[in-house]
Amino acid sequence: MSGEPAAGPRGAIVERSSARLAAVQALFQIELTGRDPAEVIAEFDHHRLGAEVDGTRLATVERRWFADVVAGSWARCAELDPLIAATLAAGWTLERLGPLLRAIFRAAAYELVCHDEVPPRVIVSEYVDVAQAFHGAAELAFVNAALDKLGRRLRPLEMVGGSGGEPAAAG
Repeated sequence: MSGEPAAGPRGAIVERSSARLAAVQALFQIELTGRDPAEVIAEFDHHRLGAEVDGTRLATVERRWFADVVAGSWARCAELDPLIAATLAAGWTLERLGPLLRAIFRAAAYELVCHDEVPPRVIVSEYVDVAQAFHGAAELAFVNAALDKLGRRLRPLEMVGGSGGEPAAAG
């Protein structure tokens, strides 16, 4: 694989999904280490994105999307964190989530707030998939419920309707 973007729309979807997973990992690293986001983005860009591990090349990543989600999520934590906290179940706080779930929620919230070209149901689904890489069924249900609530709060007109992703018919 040459590191070039995959051909066709399916390749672009995979590249963006890979960017989201890498963005969550980078946000986790930033929070744990206190390193500058630009340094972490550069490190991922030069040493991790599309790297080869044990003879297998990792998935190609949409690098611009990765950098945007990491930098934007981190820069807007003060705005995003209260939005996230307002969607959590009773008894839950942002601090109780832990750094990995905070990274997932911040990245998803950033996309919901700043990328209205991406349907909110896609964002919710993608970040539930990211959570699945690290957590079990109980956490996935929690993440799905909280992100769905966040999507409905931030983009209510696009989240109308059932779980099938289609808007409710206008009456």
